[in-house]
Amino acid sequence: IGITTHRINVAKEAIESGLFETIQYPFNYLASDDDMEVYNMAVKANMGFICMKAMSGGLITNSKASYAFLEQFDSLVPIWGIQRESELDEFLSYAKQDVKLTDDLKAVIEKDKKELSGNFCRGCGYCMSSCPVGIKIDDCARMSLMIRRAPSYRMLSDEVQSNMKKIAECIHCGACAAKC
Repeated sequence: IGITTHRINVAKEAIESGLFETIQYPFNYLASDDDMEVYNMAVKANMGFICMKAMSGGLITNSKASYAFLEQFDSLVPIWGIQRESELDEFLSYAKQDVKLTDDLKAVIEKDKKELSGNFCRGCGYCMSSCPVGIKIDDCARMSLMIRRAPSYRMLSDEVQSNMKKIAECIHCGACAAKC
């Protein structure tokens, strides 16, 4: 039996309960000390750790750095978020090459941490059902980061632009913040 959560307090409680064999939790090189504690608790409890958001929902763009970082942890299985066969081939090639964390990859990670660490939307979508006016909160909250890190043509479609304009309809009810 397994559990999945994006919330640190729920993750810790699940681990301490001893009721679950695995936990699926967001973990990548942007992990905070609290996230690292969740991982360490799971290892100590002999609980399987499934690492979701290994690429932080698309915000991490260097797959080799992500792979090398997670390769350090022998008690986790990552979910890469692969969408194309070429991406699968990319990750399989890292395993064949026995990719390890080098100084160059550490520099990539440090640069990304400076830009992305802290309080930012990780795209879990928990807030989405709470918006009474139907704003695509996760896309809107991440847009400034995504436009700098992902191919911009995806953000320039009529559909995405229409969704972004819905922000003007926000009634500031706070329902999304309560779910975050």
